[in-house]
Amino acid sequence: MPYLHDWSPALRRSLPHLRLGSGPTPVRRLAGLESGAGEIWLKDESGFGEGGWGGNKVRKLEWLLPDVKRRGRKTILTFGGLGTNWGLATALYGREQGIHTALALIDQPRDAHVEAQLKRLEDSGATLHFTRTKNRTIALAPWLIARHSSGLRPPYILPSGGSSPLGSLGYVETAFEIAAQVEAGDLPAPGIVVVPTGSGGTAAGLALGFGLAGLPTRVIGVIVTEHLRLDDRAIARLAGKSAALLRKRGASFREPELNLEMTIDWMGETYGAPTPESERAIELTRAEGLELDPVYTAKAMAALLDKSRAGDFDARPVLFLNTNGPR
Repeated sequence: MPYLHDWSPALRRSLPHLRLGSGPTPVRRLAGLESGAGEIWLKDESGFGEGGWGGNKVRKLEWLLPDVKRRGRKTILTFGGLGTNWGLATALYGREQGIHTALALIDQPRDAHVEAQLKRLEDSGATLHFTRTKNRTIALAPWLIARHSSGLRPPYILPSGGSSPLGSLGYVETAFEIAAQVEAGDLPAPGIVVVPTGSGGTAAGLALGFGLAGLPTRVIGVIVTEHLRLDDRAIARLAGKSAALLRKRGASFREPELNLEMTIDWMGETYGAPTPESERAIELTRAEGLELDPVYTAKAMAALLDKSRAGDFDARPVLFLNTNGPR
């Protein structure tokens, strides 16, 4: 049973969940990366997901796909960069449920990682629209909706990364999972969790979830894209919408305080462009048996390592969330 259903039994009927992966995902200490006073821990989400892709996107789909089916939609229309992990996960897991995916893709620097993802997207059966820029995607939206409507039924539209109020519940759920692992003695209560942020749902869900679970953990979201507004206020607003959704579906709780910090200092030139810091993070973590991706997790780890060396975390345990899930 999902932690959210256990936390609020009223949600069992009103908020359907489709299990796509097995938790809890493992945690372990990364002692070889420690340079400050505090411990560095890893929660490895890469193995979450029993289909052709894993990681944090699958957590969101566990709550989104039941809603697509409940509304009787045959197609999901969503958005991302050329190497979108989100789009690939949606196409693969949606296909298992008889749901087609259409993707509007904007440009990003092309490297071996992006080319490999594009090949996976082509093989996934998704319809790919190369809209190239954010503004062109917005201008083409009416045509995309009409193109993928089924009779009078429009496609189920999802924002980039699945970061809707409903999709963000995937990481409210994960915050409860972390709290349970702390209670079981699997790791110390993290003072800080560091996550890559490309659309905001993971950071928003964690911040809300830690508040609901009673953990005073600060969420640091490392922004990796300039295409979306992802500052503290935007993420707090998304978390507030997820909280409102939980209430609407029958949960009763006090408004939690959100402990949240967003930073864009490690993004680099643009979305998908590597930085010297991210390339160094990839090399350092490889020695710890952790494989990072260059677009998201490498930049988040670079931020964690730089902040740790600078003493920004004091002696608090820091938890890094590896959201990448290649297969």
